[in-house]
Amino acid sequence: MGMPRPSRVWDEMLRGNERFVGGGPEHPRQDVERRETIAAGQAPLAAIFGCSDSRLAAEIIFDLGLGDAFVVRNAGQVMSDSVLGSLEYAVGVLHVPLILVLGHDECGAVRAAIDSQATDAEPLPPHIANLIAPIVPAVHRVSRTSLGQSIDPSVLDASEVGREHLRDTVAELLEESEMISAAVADGSLAIVGANYRLQEGRVVPDVVVGLADPASD
Repeated sequence: MGMPRPSRVWDEMLRGNERFVGGGPEHPRQDVERRETIAAGQAPLAAIFGCSDSRLAAEIIFDLGLGDAFVVRNAGQVMSDSVLGSLEYAVGVLHVPLILVLGHDECGAVRAAIDSQATDAEPLPPHIANLIAPIVPAVHRVSRTSLGQSIDPSVLDASEVGREHLRDTVAELLEESEMISAAVADGSLAIVGANYRLQEGRVVPDVVVGLADPASD
């Protein structure tokens, strides 16, 4: 039996998110039987690359179970070689039909990237500075300034910066991975970039690449 179409997987994930938003999650596939069934191997429905924020628990917000999602996380969902390798494993070995890149509002990494560009910004620890560096171009596009110019963080819309960074991340994923871009081109894989609203609990799509629109079925 082959993997389901990308659009069907995304539709199932949206239904799970609606259950979570409405306060009626089913907590599917989380029992002892499921644990024992998948012990010998995994066949996740989707790969989720999201922010490490503790409020962004991927399986919970989509009402998924054990073995349903191959999850990769770091602060600010910033692309790296390890992230690319993990997602290529999900596509090339596990044959997931969907990659979800998941950002959220009130992101600390986005805020750090914005604040780092202020005139009086304190230097960040080197590993944090390296982590947020890929977000900085989005900061300057939103502020309409050149890289290297200082900005006034108080007048910048962090949500807009987050959306720009999300789009950059999806674009980089396609540009940097020939395997993933080829899978999108042949219709076996779709990529969705979405934002999670912390208070509401709702996942809102922003970028859709491939066959991830449920209406396409």
